[in-house]
Amino acid sequence: MPARSSSAPPVSSPVVLIGPMAVGKSAVGQHLAHRLGHGFVDTDAAIVAQHGTITAIFACRGEHAFREIEARAVAAAIEPLVASQVISLGGGAVLDSGTQQLLEKCVVVYLEADESTVRERIARSSNRPLLAGDAVSRWNEMFAARRPVYERLADVVLDVREGTAAHLAAHLEDVLRGNAAAQKEVEE
Repeated sequence: MPARSSSAPPVSSPVVLIGPMAVGKSAVGQHLAHRLGHGFVDTDAAIVAQHGTITAIFACRGEHAFREIEARAVAAAIEPLVASQVISLGGGAVLDSGTQQLLEKCVVVYLEADESTVRERIARSSNRPLLAGDAVSRWNEMFAARRPVYERLADVVLDVREGTAAHLAAHLEDVLRGNAAAQKEVEE
């Protein structure tokens, strides 16, 4: 499973996982935090804990209100700049310009996947309001629009098409720590 990195980023900043819905940011993030001995924050879970389900927020207040809440949750997770923190962001969080500025202070890992990787997950998911209707088509539309942002913000790109969350986290830990074998793979 390849990972690409512009350079071996230090683990002296918060590690933030970005990418489209259903690629496993939360699962990989939890495993990575455990491996690094760091805390873990899932901004979607933080939103749900404070404001109720994301589906209910969309239904009652709309996407614009959700994005404002999301930006505040991301800022609350990142602004303390706790180096011993792994943070998972919702798929659209990176569209906010304030969030993009905050990410400049972090090690940003883009979890890269394709439709075939997430098809089964999104087909059985009923709690993703932006995927209402034809979930796979909606996912592809959003991914096409957001992909350039993910790629631009990323310090590390982790291909998540193969491997368990635990295996991907172990590989990502190697990349983040500058493991020689992982760096060789990154350079190939």
